[in-house]
Amino acid sequence: MELDHVLIAVSDLTTAAQEIEERYGLVSIEGGRHPGWGTANRIVPLGETYLELVAVIDEAEAADSAFGRWVAGVRRVLGQALGWAVRTSDLDDVARRLALSVVAGSRAAPGGELLQWRSAGIEQAAAEPTLPFFIEWGQGTPFPGSARAAHRAGPVEIVKLVLGGDAARLAAWLGEHRLPIAVRASRPAVVSIILSGAEGEIVLDAGALSRSGF
Repeated sequence: MELDHVLIAVSDLTTAAQEIEERYGLVSIEGGRHPGWGTANRIVPLGETYLELVAVIDEAEAADSAFGRWVAGVRRVLGQALGWAVRTSDLDDVARRLALSVVAGSRAAPGGELLQWRSAGIEQAAAEPTLPFFIEWGQGTPFPGSARAAHRAGPVEIVKLVLGGDAARLAAWLGEHRLPIAVRASRPAVVSIILSGAEGEIVLDAGALSRSGF
């Protein structure tokens, strides 16, 4: 089980991409639209992980999707990270352990290739952002984090994810893991994303995201 990505809900993808590059030197690339979910994204590649900037682009379609409702529910709150995902190669086992339904997802990349995945636990993660949802990428699907991106700080990686919530609840949800996370007792939330690059530490928390106008 590995950290896959962290989601940041934004009101406008183009504006958010410009802000995160100007302020933090983090380059994003075009992602694509999520069919049936009413959302679209941009990707900040970080090697083994990535940041996903996500926005609602079709209100009606988003209202009919668990993921779309999740994004729509927080996207007007500036400075709020949406949630996070962990990658597993045993999604069916995880889903059975936690009594979760597995759903399939896909989107077309700008180059035309089809990205496919399966996930579980999105509704639970939306209700309690301390908890991640689980994702398993389809065979042959290029991992978004490995896309080429010339960040101003050079190679950048997530070194820690600080979460608010119930540590015991999260431990039971995850099972055995070595994820780079820390939990503090507070309302359920992704409190801060700590990255490291050649120019030092980058901390994306509620204050930083709010100042960036996401």
